[in-house]
Amino acid sequence: MFWVFLLVLLLTRPPTPVIVSLGPPQTVYSEHPIVGVHTRLTDEVEEWKIKRSLQMVRQMGAGWIVEFFPWAYYHAVDGGIAWGRPDMIIGHAHTQGLQVIARIGLTPEWARPSDTPLTYLDETAYDDFAEFAARFAERYHGRVSHMIIGNEPNLSYEWGYRLTTPDDYASLLEVVYPAIKAANPNMVVLAGALAPTLEPAGSPWGLNDLEYLAQLYEAGAADYFDGLAVHAYGLTFPATADPAPDILNFRRVELVRQVMEEYGDADTKIYITETGWNDHPRWTMAVRPALRIQYTLDAFAYAEENWPYVEMMALWVLRFPAPTRSFMDYYTLVTPEFVTKPIYTAVQEYTGN
Repeated sequence: MFWVFLLVLLLTRPPTPVIVSLGPPQTVYSEHPIVGVHTRLTDEVEEWKIKRSLQMVRQMGAGWIVEFFPWAYYHAVDGGIAWGRPDMIIGHAHTQGLQVIARIGLTPEWARPSDTPLTYLDETAYDDFAEFAARFAERYHGRVSHMIIGNEPNLSYEWGYRLTTPDDYASLLEVVYPAIKAANPNMVVLAGALAPTLEPAGSPWGLNDLEYLAQLYEAGAADYFDGLAVHAYGLTFPATADPAPDILNFRRVELVRQVMEEYGDADTKIYITETGWNDHPRWTMAVRPALRIQYTLDAFAYAEENWPYVEMMALWVLRFPAPTRSFMDYYTLVTPEFVTKPIYTAVQEYTGN
């Protein structure tokens, strides 16, 4: 009976809390400072895993991270903001010597009409969104260097399953940009990040990124962003494959740049906030693991040599807190259990670590 009691006690005893400290400040070493990685730490529960993830980013030689900070998670209807989770993530990233690009988005229930999805944001909530963005920029002055306003606004899914219009997004930038700059003049505000797509005008799914960008300039948005965030996936094409308006590949970035130059915006930098190849064994848009490594390293080398206007490239994605049980798992560099994949080691060697 005693042993049964002891077993029950052990099984029901709460786990001992894991105390995690920031530790001493670190410095990223990299022979290729363009290298970055997209993290998914907002959904990570345990602090030690957040710290370990960011240590692995530094050890890989990536000096940049892109991290998502959902407005809907933190901002209450009474104006209070739950800063605990962003404080934790940004504190560890800063300690590891990483530059943080914060992507903000998702609308709280109180700021959108009933029966609308989290991605629904209309003009009635632009001021509220701007308030959150400004308070975020002010709080993390000196620790967050860049901020992306929304995500893939040229897709209807990311625009609340509505017809996406550049005019709407330009209006959002016009409200949010001055609020951020008033709170933190040093914050680099990024528009986008545009999703590469061939959807024609009038499509219920989205709008071609090149056409969307041209219309964004026509709407007068150039004065309301400091840099352009772009997503550039290679799919099954090599990194050096020629671009074309009817093809989605890595060098589509060059066509984006042409649009920027046509509208007199050649001084504005591009930030590739999602890029990479997938090595799922059965997905038709994937490549073999060895090709994934080759194309990824070729992409970094090509960008450094040919794209002086590209400030950084963030691979999608370091790791997920848990398996997605889908092709998305084959974009990761590290497993949920922190086992490194060959692509991680290859990038680490590329950066000189």
